[in-house]
Amino acid sequence: MEGSASFTRTGSLGVEEEFYVVDDAGRPVSGIDDLVYGDREPPARLDDRLAHELFACTIETQTPTIETPTPDRIGEEIRASRAALVDHAAADGYQIAGAGLHPAARWRELDHAEKPRYRSQLDRIQYPQHRNTTAGVHVHVGVDDADKAVWVANHARWFLGPLLAVCVNSPFWNGYDTGLASARATIFEGLPNTGVPTRFADFADFRRFERRMLETDRVRDRGELWFDVRPHREHGTVEVRVPDGQSDPDVVAAVAEYVHALVVDLAERYADETNPSPPPTGVSVANDGRGLRRELLDANKWFATRYGHDADFLDRDGETVVSLPDHVERETDRLGTDALVRLLERESGTARQRRLADEEGFDALCRSLVLPSAE
Repeated sequence: MEGSASFTRTGSLGVEEEFYVVDDAGRPVSGIDDLVYGDREPPARLDDRLAHELFACTIETQTPTIETPTPDRIGEEIRASRAALVDHAAADGYQIAGAGLHPAARWRELDHAEKPRYRSQLDRIQYPQHRNTTAGVHVHVGVDDADKAVWVANHARWFLGPLLAVCVNSPFWNGYDTGLASARATIFEGLPNTGVPTRFADFADFRRFERRMLETDRVRDRGELWFDVRPHREHGTVEVRVPDGQSDPDVVAAVAEYVHALVVDLAERYADETNPSPPPTGVSVANDGRGLRRELLDANKWFATRYGHDADFLDRDGETVVSLPDHVERETDRLGTDALVRLLERESGTARQRRLADEEGFDALCRSLVLPSAE
């Protein structure tokens, strides 16, 4: 089937990170004209792996594809890409900051990128896109079959809420404390085609959906399907997009390690657990016959958005509630990685931001988000 040829291997890994270009005080500043479109070539590490986002203060890097990921290798690749970006920015007098939302980014005062794609989105989407100062972490894991990738994405949906809960890092937006653990999640979901997606029967079903959205001008390109998890046709991956942007590379490495283990585990279960028969009649109100209803998945994500490390979740049976620590313990035993433990045991990015703002002030908070130089 068209679009399925890129799904050729399971277990490869790539990480995309979105950052803020900031000045000496750690405040957002328009920098992409110099860093992306300037006369200087980016470091070889970032060749074809450096892009910008909606605002002129936002920039994205991508790691090379890691064909055989290990925890050490994942961390090394993330740090190397960050170091190259920091050095590239420093040459033009900029710094780089990481968070799901920059606390000092006031969307009415920021310059938008001039790229035609983004100008078109601003014109069509209006207010939700004008205020979209978000930055995230996107993890791609290769899957060797298109139908399998859709099945994995379907089953990964339940795990998104707990994943967001352990890596929340955006309490402040537009200069004030929102009371949320991940205000980024709420701001981003103001856009169309975001959040937890519905279930797709197979790759053909997903392709029909894409075509309908394009043919009816609901979206201008497939990249505007900004769901929290999606099969990525160009890369042949399952892409998980729910985590907040981060200043600490250890958090990103743990997130990538967990997502890799989760997707590979689900891919291995596909042959045994896939069920092509239609959903049974008389299913519980909690599910649609193939898993929790989207509304309940949305409720789980909302608890992560609001409470972060203190969230609990409606479990996969649709009846019981599981605490975040119990979920982390269960996943650690099931997947054999302590990545979630490392995230849960540390102070969350949201808690750290609030603590620094209270103890040292807003200026110190902004400075704390700046990525250190390699020196």
